[in-house]
Amino acid sequence: MTAQLHAAAQAGDLAQTQAELAAGASPNWADENGETPLMAAARNGHLEVVQALLAAGADVHARDANDWTALFKACHNPELDAGFAPVVQALVDAGADVNARIFYGITPLMLAAGGGEGAVCEVLLNAGAEAKAANDGGRTALAMAKERYFVDVINLLHEAEGFVPETEGSCSSTGRRGPSDAQVVSFIKRPMH
Repeated sequence: MTAQLHAAAQAGDLAQTQAELAAGASPNWADENGETPLMAAARNGHLEVVQALLAAGADVHARDANDWTALFKACHNPELDAGFAPVVQALVDAGADVNARIFYGITPLMLAAGGGEGAVCEVLLNAGAEAKAANDGGRTALAMAKERYFVDVINLLHEAEGFVPETEGSCSSTGRRGPSDAQVVSFIKRPMH
């Protein structure tokens, strides 16, 4: 019964999920990898199933064998190359920790930014995610977005960090060579002809 709930949640089958819950399946049952039905639904973007599981008492803070919560799984699924902002919002509304950490000090915001998930980043920032938090290697969500040139995420994170563009002709106090962040962003934002 509980394995069937997990399968239904993973597939996004709301009717079957509700039937399994009504028959007494535990919304907090975990498979051999520690993944709960909520995590399976979240990583595949099945909002209605996520909402049904939360209503049935699914633990939004449960962690799998890799220490991931449903929130991390909804922020960016590398297999689908997608994040799910409405699912992230539902999990945040249910009390998910937007500043939780997994391996190497990665936060949900870092995971979403590194995946180019602008809508997810916006939900997390609105919920109080720390824009300037750094992982164990000292990298922030902004650094991760810049690495892959996700312009919409870069601009969103600049705004969240209170970034003030340098004026032309000013000297950078960082001592680094190359364009400033403002120049990089303005270059990337130029329309192509």
